[in-house]
Amino acid sequence: MVSAVIVAAGKGTRMGPNIDKLFLEVAGRPVVAHTWQRFVEADSVHEIVVVVRDGMQSAFAELAEEHGLNKPYRLVIGGAERQDSVWNGLESISPRSEIVAIQDGARPCTSADLINATISAAREMGAAVAAQPVTDTIKESEDGKMVSRTLQRSKLWAVQTPQTFRVEVIRRALTAVRHRGLQVTDDTAACELIGQSVRLVSGIAPNPKVTVPADLAYIELLLRQRK
Repeated sequence: MVSAVIVAAGKGTRMGPNIDKLFLEVAGRPVVAHTWQRFVEADSVHEIVVVVRDGMQSAFAELAEEHGLNKPYRLVIGGAERQDSVWNGLESISPRSEIVAIQDGARPCTSADLINATISAAREMGAAVAAQPVTDTIKESEDGKMVSRTLQRSKLWAVQTPQTFRVEVIRRALTAVRHRGLQVTDDTAACELIGQSVRLVSGIAPNPKVTVPADLAYIELLLRQRK
């Protein structure tokens, strides 16, 4: 059995004050409705857990009803940090689940092919992540003002979601993070902590995340082209 955990409990502060980016309309639907729909359409996913802010449960339930998001789902309250929200989601998946795909709620263009590819890679390797090779030249700066050195671009990848795992692997990895009192910016970093190999899965189609207002026009274009 395969579960999806959609992390939708963040505040999205870079969009501006009092703006919930997940409910901004793009291509006729709220951003998070598109994200959710991608996993409804993925035949390899059997259930969906959506991690939300406390007080938003009714808004998400109404969203599911309005947009026909009818695959079995549960709403779970998020935690203080992203890794806490992911943990709460993991605690709520079916005990029969063997694979879990963890997805940003603000990443609405993820293709079914990419979801399926990360699931297959996670079955084989234990952990997999959607990623793209970096095409820009990347500089490192020690003080944020001056260039310290140029990083070797051929070795750099920008990771995205879904980040997909055997359930026992990600539980073990996040348990190690929690026991050490650490914070990680993504779930594969927890796997690195325990020495778990992570397969990079490169998708063909763009898979952007809504972070700042300027992202919306590009994502609108992608979603309308998809239709």
